[in-house]
Amino acid sequence: MRVGLFVPCHVDQLWPEVGFAALALLERAGVEVEFPAAQTCCGQALLSAGGRSEACALAARCVRVFDGYDAVVAPSASCIAMLRVHYPELLGGADAEALAARSYELCEFLHGVLRVPPPTHAFPHRVALHAGCHALRELRLGHPSEGGPAGEDPVRALLAGLGGIEFVSLTRPDECCGFGGVFSTVEPEVSCRMGLDRLDDQRAARAEVVTSSDPSCLLHLAALARRNARDMQILHVAQILAGPRT
Repeated sequence: MRVGLFVPCHVDQLWPEVGFAALALLERAGVEVEFPAAQTCCGQALLSAGGRSEACALAARCVRVFDGYDAVVAPSASCIAMLRVHYPELLGGADAEALAARSYELCEFLHGVLRVPPPTHAFPHRVALHAGCHALRELRLGHPSEGGPAGEDPVRALLAGLGGIEFVSLTRPDECCGFGGVFSTVEPEVSCRMGLDRLDDQRAARAEVVTSSDPSCLLHLAALARRNARDMQILHVAQILAGPRT
């Protein structure tokens, strides 16, 4: 299988370790992985800010760049939601529909498509799973509290095999962290308050590590944790699953 690795803007510019961890996991799974250098932003931020024509231009480029791959995989549920849910509506046509049909969040691809066994290295920590809004409500990877269509949570399924891991119970397990793309810049006070609420909930559950399939959510929470002396480690799920780098 030939896989095109889509690396989100936040990962490329701010958190490259997540991209390397995703690459390692895919290569261990035995697929042929390529990183098309011509890829750019998926256009989600532009679309949410009202720049529909600009988002369409980036979407059309993405469709061209990833043409020919058996699957397109990203360590970001929100970016994959853009490709899978919004590209067909933005662009129409068979090419956008085809890309949507073969686009996967990393854990969804490893667990649901490749059926790789969960890793078994030790990770003896109390872990809070942050359920990103796009993963739950657009990709349906999990069980949103408001009901509606739901599916298996591949993040939890893969992490469950790690030695010594303990999942903590949150009082509001699928509440938004407040990042929301451009929302965090337009309404920073509200965004930060929402993020601190999540950190308080995770700290009350005595979480040592917070993880998610969305790097943007985690970067938001990590920044708030640093500035407000919240003593928790923030790790993308790919980093945990890949294990210590040698």
